[in-house]
Amino acid sequence: MTVTADSSTSLPSGQAFDTLISEHSKPLLAYTERLLNDHHLAQDIVQETLIRAWRHTDRLYSTSGSIRGWLLTVARNLAIDWVRSAAARHESVGGEDRDVAQPDHADAVVGSASAIALLHGLSPEHREVLFHMYLGGKTMRETADTLGVPVGTVKSRRHYALAILRNRRSTPAA
Repeated sequence: MTVTADSSTSLPSGQAFDTLISEHSKPLLAYTERLLNDHHLAQDIVQETLIRAWRHTDRLYSTSGSIRGWLLTVARNLAIDWVRSAAARHESVGGEDRDVAQPDHADAVVGSASAIALLHGLSPEHREVLFHMYLGGKTMRETADTLGVPVGTVKSRRHYALAILRNRRSTPAA
């Protein structure tokens, strides 16, 4: 590729710069994407690389190496600078955690609300037994002692309370 610079401004002519962009932007983008693992950041790095090429045409065209080599070196240096500055600010470097879905607690809220509604449908005696056994972690004997009722009563209240909850849960609300 032969690119000529405007003699009056030391900037490449419009057509020469368009040629530079069309020939080198895709390889630059692929290279920076591999370095950063982030497409959008790679686009920013390529844009900055091309801006620097536009500003420093004297270095771009006077080097003994290839133009693409100069562009890749600038892009690599910009990527390294960005990674180092991001690490210093304790920001994430990769794109893999940018689009991570945040857990939604709506299901838990709905579940809690429906459980509360179901429990309110029980008699206070049934609710009390379930509270001591399931939320309090007590055994049937401990629950019976706490409530001052026989163990058999605790067993039957728990059985009927769970049966009522199962029945109401499987039946849709009217």
